[in-house]
Amino acid sequence: MPISRHGSGAVSTLRAVISQIHPVFMLPPIAASWFGSMLAGQFSLLTGALHMTAIFAGVYTAHVKDGYVDFYIRGEDDDHPLTEKGCKLLLASATAVFALCLGGLWIAVGIGAALITLPGWFIGYLHAPQLDMHPISATGGYPLGIALAILGGFYTQTETLAPIALAFAGVFFALLSGVKVIDDAQDYDYDRSISKRTVAVVLGRERARTTAFLLMAFSLLCVLGFAVAEVFPPSSVLAVLAFAVIGVVAHRTGPELATMLLIRGSYVFLALLLAAVWFRPLS
Repeated sequence: MPISRHGSGAVSTLRAVISQIHPVFMLPPIAASWFGSMLAGQFSLLTGALHMTAIFAGVYTAHVKDGYVDFYIRGEDDDHPLTEKGCKLLLASATAVFALCLGGLWIAVGIGAALITLPGWFIGYLHAPQLDMHPISATGGYPLGIALAILGGFYTQTETLAPIALAFAGVFFALLSGVKVIDDAQDYDYDRSISKRTVAVVLGRERARTTAFLLMAFSLLCVLGFAVAEVFPPSSVLAVLAFAVIGVVAHRTGPELATMLLIRGSYVFLALLLAAVWFRPLS
């Protein structure tokens, strides 16, 4: 069965398979899983690897399904590296990997670990064309996946959910929801033409932009509040300051540059929070 639309043979097939790995969007969920494990204060390599692999398979499923829908169903994209049958084969393969990881988590940790990881696949598979047509699910799908990755990473190590894990999951959900609103605004004209109801389409560009930055500001204020309440380490404030500077710069730019800055800013935010939790330099 040919997988690649642009050539035959092992090299073309491999390139087509790799084309669906988008590091900009894949690394944060995997890092979030690791972050959740680090929050637990203990780390089992087996359960950590199983959970991170499941997260990878879930996001890979989302990318393949999104590309399939955009090219073969909506006709939105001009080109796609995978054949229609190739898309379906990779969807089945990624789903099989995800299912194997769930089984491994069930055996190694318990059914709770499998259940808290399972929604990630549904979010990925249903992103297009179901969830991305409505403002709440279009905006919240990816951030919810990140939040669940944090909670799952923590739970697979501890078999419980502590306030610190829930708090970090909530902070990232709010922050990344704001970033997603800015990202969706790039496609405002096209989304409006196909009745794709993103926040930008529903509220208009300016009000959506205001909403996005308010969400991000709220998440940063939450970090400060949790640091004062000693739920987060004191050095978490450094992550707030770093992202706040990036947010101020992004606020002065258009949607495309703002998205680039904010996505990379979220990497910095996550890295500084991870350092704060792991090293606790100001404690």
